Amino acid sequence: MRSKRRILIMSNELVSIMHTLLSGTRFRIVKRRRMMRKRKSPRSGAQYVKYKEQARALVLERVSFWNTHYQLPFGRIAIRNQKTRWGSCSSKGNLNFSYKLALLPIHLVDYIVVHELCHLKEFNHGSRFWILVAQTIPDYQIRRVELRKQVIQSCVSG
Repeated sequence: MRSKRRILIMSNELVSIMHTLLSGTRFRIVKRRRMMRKRKSPRSGAQYVKYKEQARALVLERVSFWNTHYQLPFGRIAIRNQKTRWGSCSSKGNLNFSYKLALLPIHLVDYIVVHELCHLKEFNHGSRFWILVAQTIPDYQIRRVELRKQVIQSCVSG
């Protein structure tokens, strides 16, 4: 079975040139798709600036509080304008949090912070991970359900 050659076509002139060059060989024309980036509304950028430092202070305070129990080393802490996540933990040990944590009740912020701290030791959602979370947040299942009711995209109101 012969492999088909793929050629990225940018203009009609290029098609005729390529056809002449590749006469006698099989080729397939693939049209280039334009990737359109969705622009952020100016409003979301203003809200990010408004709440970013407030979220940073809150997260730093809660991480230092909960890490007195876990004693886990971590890299840097970043506050981001994340669309679909409240927080994340990188394989390098960096903790990332959404600025929208500043708008949540403190018991949910604590759950998110503990959740990400526990990922520093268990980088999965296995049973050992949930045992770690339960050491400091025994009602984590209730908080998890409550957090799912919060919609991150609409967390910030006008």
